[in-house]
Amino acid sequence: MTTTTTVPRTTSPRAAKAFEYVFPAIRGVQARREYYISMCPLRLIPRIFLFDEEELVPELRAQRLLNRARVPEIAGYIVANRDSYVFSAITASVDGELRFEAITEQAEGRAIGCLHVPMNARFVINDGQHRRAAIEAALREAPDLGDETIPVVMFLDVGLERCQQMFADLNRYAIRPATSLGVLYDHRDDDARLTKAALLKLDLFRQLTETERSTLSLRSRKLFTLSALHVANRSLFTGSADVPSEQRVEKATAFWSLVAAQFPEWRHVMDGRTAAADVRRDLLHPHGIMLQAFGRVGNALLREYPESGWQRWIKRLSKIDWRRSNARLWEGRALIGGRVSKSTNNVTLTTNAIKRQLDLPLTPEEQRVEDAFIRSGR
Repeated sequence: MTTTTTVPRTTSPRAAKAFEYVFPAIRGVQARREYYISMCPLRLIPRIFLFDEEELVPELRAQRLLNRARVPEIAGYIVANRDSYVFSAITASVDGELRFEAITEQAEGRAIGCLHVPMNARFVINDGQHRRAAIEAALREAPDLGDETIPVVMFLDVGLERCQQMFADLNRYAIRPATSLGVLYDHRDDDARLTKAALLKLDLFRQLTETERSTLSLRSRKLFTLSALHVANRSLFTGSADVPSEQRVEKATAFWSLVAAQFPEWRHVMDGRTAAADVRRDLLHPHGIMLQAFGRVGNALLREYPESGWQRWIKRLSKIDWRRSNARLWEGRALIGGRVSKSTNNVTLTTNAIKRQLDLPLTPEEQRVEDAFIRSGR
């Protein structure tokens, strides 16, 4: 057991203070202050690290409010991936008299020993409150998780101001990885696997797709981002969860290969005859909003023509005027004031424009958005 509780050392009225947690720990130093790292069984996390600050105003809290909507998702991730889930350490401040006993006074052993923490000490989570809540939820569904461990980093609590500063410092440089990189590295999500299996096997998309960033610089030689293709592919197969993954990969490969064939500019960029920046500047078809709209159009076609017949509609894409300067068609839909807009409403209006150019019917929801757009007089 990684964390234990000792028996009382005395029977005096002060006996309650003698109960303590004993953590096998490693001692370190940061900013001239000692801190300790221990491995704590998951079943003890909800018992030791309590969260009771929700009623306090922000000025009196040491952390953000718990977003309970995130908890089921994180807990589900743990339970669904018992053999591969990964959790980083919980960081906490301890308000109590800590006592560290090294296993030896020799130089190599002075950093290893047992950290004694009174049971009446208060633990304040500086980083990891959602992990703590998710662990508690996961344990209710899978109690046998309790013997697994998570690293806990403990600092001596020196007041609310210090705890608040620790929270600010721990999150100061925390930047989420780009969505494209997340898709590239995600081997668990079905949509991510599908996008990589279908699109990155096509030479044109593999060569022209930015897989590490979710935005393209003006000088980028790429036409697409992996995140945009991922969203487009999800749109293509919305409502098709019952279709086997192998069939979806096959259909996605065929669909996007035919879409690419309608835009010779994409091939020119791949061959080095045209600069990607020039195509993105003058034409709309390589932009993320269009890729998502293509996915939506493809979704409707594959539902109507699951085996064949959809190809003739896709070939009509080459007849549309995709110039950004074509404000009559694209302003208010893909463009707002001449700039590309990727809002949900604009994606729908762009999809509507493409469907109308292809003589395809609109869904009731698409028609509602279209009617509102027309009434607005734009």
